[in-house]
Amino acid sequence: MRHLTRLSFLAFAVVAANAEDSIRLTRALPKEGGNSYYAANRPPLVSSPLIKLPVGSVQAGGWLRLQLDLMAAGFTGHLEEISQFCRFDGNAWTSRTGQGKFGWEEVPYWLKGFADLGYLTGDERIQKEARRWIEAVLSSQLPNGYFGSRANLSDAESGARVLDLWPNMVMLYPLRSYYEATGDRRVLDFMTRYFRWQATVPLDRFLPASWQKWRAGDNLDSIYWLYNRTGEPWLLDLARVNHERTADWIGGIPTWHGVNLAQCFREPAQYYQQTHDSRYLDATSRVYETVMSLYGQFPGGMFAADENARPGFSGPRQGSETCAMVEMMHSAEMLLRITGDAAWADRAEDVAFNSLPASMTADLKALHYLTAANQVSLDRADKSPMIENSGDQFSYNPYQYRCCQHNVAFGWPYFAETLWLATPNNGLAAAFYAPGKVMAKVGDGAEVSITSETKYPFSSEITMRIGATRPVRFPLALRLPAWSQQPALRINQTEIAIPPGKRNWVAIERVWHDGDSVRLALPMKVHVRRWERNHNAVSVDRGPLTYSLRIAENWKQYGNDPHWPAYEVTPASPWNYALVLNAPNAASSFRELEVPTHSAQPFSPDGVPLILRARAKRIPQWTIEPNGMIGELQASPVETNSAEEEISLMPMGAARLRITAFPEAAAHSGARWQESSPLATLSRPSHFQPPSAMDDGLVGDSSADTAVPWAVWSDTYGSIEWAEYTFSSPRRVTSVDVYWADEGDARNAGGVHAGLRLALPGDGAVRVPRSWKLLYWDGTAWQAVRNHEEFGIQTNKFNHVTFDPVATTALRLDALLEPGNTAGIIEWRVGEEQR
Repeated sequence: MRHLTRLSFLAFAVVAANAEDSIRLTRALPKEGGNSYYAANRPPLVSSPLIKLPVGSVQAGGWLRLQLDLMAAGFTGHLEEISQFCRFDGNAWTSRTGQGKFGWEEVPYWLKGFADLGYLTGDERIQKEARRWIEAVLSSQLPNGYFGSRANLSDAESGARVLDLWPNMVMLYPLRSYYEATGDRRVLDFMTRYFRWQATVPLDRFLPASWQKWRAGDNLDSIYWLYNRTGEPWLLDLARVNHERTADWIGGIPTWHGVNLAQCFREPAQYYQQTHDSRYLDATSRVYETVMSLYGQFPGGMFAADENARPGFSGPRQGSETCAMVEMMHSAEMLLRITGDAAWADRAEDVAFNSLPASMTADLKALHYLTAANQVSLDRADKSPMIENSGDQFSYNPYQYRCCQHNVAFGWPYFAETLWLATPNNGLAAAFYAPGKVMAKVGDGAEVSITSETKYPFSSEITMRIGATRPVRFPLALRLPAWSQQPALRINQTEIAIPPGKRNWVAIERVWHDGDSVRLALPMKVHVRRWERNHNAVSVDRGPLTYSLRIAENWKQYGNDPHWPAYEVTPASPWNYALVLNAPNAASSFRELEVPTHSAQPFSPDGVPLILRARAKRIPQWTIEPNGMIGELQASPVETNSAEEEISLMPMGAARLRITAFPEAAAHSGARWQESSPLATLSRPSHFQPPSAMDDGLVGDSSADTAVPWAVWSDTYGSIEWAEYTFSSPRRVTSVDVYWADEGDARNAGGVHAGLRLALPGDGAVRVPRSWKLLYWDGTAWQAVRNHEEFGIQTNKFNHVTFDPVATTALRLDALLEPGNTAGIIEWRVGEEQR
C-alpha cells in the first residue's frame, strides 16, 4: 500500500486552438493559486489540495438521493420517537443549565447526520427540528465558554474533577454545518469562547483518558475549521497542545477498538497540516497499513473488529461495527482533502458501496451492529466467543445498537457533501461519482453548476453538463479510480487523450461555456482478488463493486411495533460454495448478465441492475455453527466431490446474507475441508502472532523456523499462561501433539513490524516453557487429564501425549514460562478416538 504523498502539478499535454478555447490537461490537481471563495487552510497551515464546499452546495440525485430520502423516512429521521436518548424535553443537551438526562454522545451522533440530512434533502420538518436542537445547544454555553451537560465536568458519584470533552467534540460538527448552511455568526463566536475555555484547562485535566484521548483528532479538526474562518493565532497553539495530549498514534496503536481504529488513525495526518512534516503523514499511513494487513484481508474496505480487533479473529466472518464504517468513510474523505491522494476516495467508495448498505435494511428502517463479508444468518442468537460481545449483534432492529443507531446518521450525508470539492486556482474536483448537481463559484467569481448524469457505480459512464451565466476559465479535476485501466474522456464532441500513468487525477483547464459537456467513461471489467493471508480465499470485483453469492433470504419479523419492525434473516438456499475458476485467466470464469429491476433501491436483491454468473461446487463440510455463526473459512484450493453448479453473484452492498470471500475449488488435488475446526485462543495473544497460527497446519523445518506463523504469548515472562481450543460440538479426545517454538540464542535488531516496537519471533525471547499440563472442560470446570504421558518440551519435533479418553467441548494447555522468556506454539494437534 502506498504512503500518503502530496501531488505535484505536472502538465502532460496542452491542446491549443485559440486563446479562449485552449485546453491545458494535467495528470494532477491544481497546486497554486489558493481559492478565493471557500475556506481553505490559512497560512501557516499546509495549503489545501482539496477544499470542502459549504453544506448545500451539492445536491444528490438518483440512487444517492434515494438513500437520503429513505433515511429521512427511516429510523434516522424519526429517532426522536424511537430513541430514548433523543427526547427533547428533559435532555441535558437542551437545558440552559446543562442538567438532565442523556448528555453524552447519542444526541450529537444523531444530530451530526440529522441536521445535514435536512440541508441535503430540503426537508422542512427535519430542518426545523434540527434547528430547535441547535438553538438549545447554543443557549447552553456558560460565561466561561463551556457548553453541554454539566455531568461531563465531574463525576457525580465520587465528586472527582474529571473532564470528558468527547461528546462536545461530536456536537461541534452539526454546529459547523449549521454555520455553513446559514452563515449564522453566533456559531463562530460560540466556538471561539469554547476553545478559549479549553485553552485554560490544566494539562493534567485536558484529554486525560478514554474516548476523548483516543479520538481527540475530532477536536483538532474543529480547531482548524475555526482557525480557517477567524485566523486567531492562539488556536494553533491550542492545536499543538491538543495533539500533544492525544493518544500516541505515531509511536504505536494505543487501542484496538474497531471504531477508534477507523476514526483515530487519521490524527497524525491532520496535525501534519501544521507541522509540514511528511513523517506525520507516514504515521497515519503506517497505522492504516498495519491494521488492514492484520485484520482487513477480505473485501469491503473494512477490517475485523467486533468490537475490538482480536488476535486470531481476522477472517471474513468477523464483523465491523456500523459506527466503524461511517467513521472509516469520514476518515478517508478527510484524508482525501488533506493529501489530495485519490486512493482515499477509492477506499471511501469501497466502504460506501460494499459494506455500509447491508448494515441496514433496504428501506433504512432498521440496522444491525455488526456486518461481515461472510455472513449467512442474521438471527438473534449469541455468537460469542466467535464474536466478542455476547447477545444479539446480527438481527435488524431500529431500537437496538445504541452507538450505531445514532452515529450511522452522518454516513450518506457526508458522502453526498463530498461528491464535489473546490481546488486551488478557483477550480472544482469531482471526488466521487454519483448522480447529482454542484453549484459553486469558480475562476473570476462566476457561478456555475455541474450536473452529473450517471448510474455509477452500477454503470461506467458519467456525463457532466456545465451551466454558466457567462464563459469562465477554471480547472475541472476528475478522479481516475485505481481500478480503471482504460478511462476515456470527451469534451463536447472532442475525444481527449488521457496520458498514461498512475491512476489518480486528470485536470482540464479551459474556458467553459454554458451547455458544455464532459463525458468520462470508466470501463468496468471483472477482476479476481486473492487473499493469501486469509486462507488463499478469492473475491470478485467489477469496477468499484465487489460481488457476493446471491442467497435466497427468509425474513422473519419480531417485536411489537408494526411501524418499526425488527427482523431476523436466515438463508433459504445453499451458501457453502467454492468457486470454480478458469486457469490462467480467472476473470474469464464469470459472465455478466443484465437483469430487470423491480425496485428503485439498487442496494437490494430486487434492485440490482447486473449480476454475474459463475461455476461453483458445494463444500458439504462447511456448515453453520450451532449458534448460527458461519463456519470459519479454511485453506484453498479445496477438494470437493460435489457436482458443478451455476450460481449468481450480486453486488455486495445489496446482499444482507452473503459469501464474499470464497474458497476456490481445486482443479485436481487440494486441501481437505475439516468438519469443524476449533476456535483457538490465548491468554495474552499477539496481534502479529495470533492464536490461530497453532491450528493452521503449517509446521516448518524446526522450532526456530519463523517462515511459518507462531502463536506467541505477548510481552509476558515467567508467568502461567494458557492456550485453548473450543469445539462447536463435543469431541472424544485421546491425545495431543504440541510443536513448541524456540529461538535458542537467535536475536534480531529490534523486533519491528510495520514501524511498531513489538516482542516478536526473532527477538530471542521465545523459548520452550519450563513445564505444561493439559486440562479439559467437563461442563462445569477445568479438569486435568488422567494417566497421561510426559508433557514434553523437546524442540524440532511434535511432543506426543496420550491420556484417558475425555468427552469435552474445550481443551486448555497451561504453560509455566521461563523467567525472562515468553513461549510460543507452532502447531497443536488434537487426536480423537476412532469410532
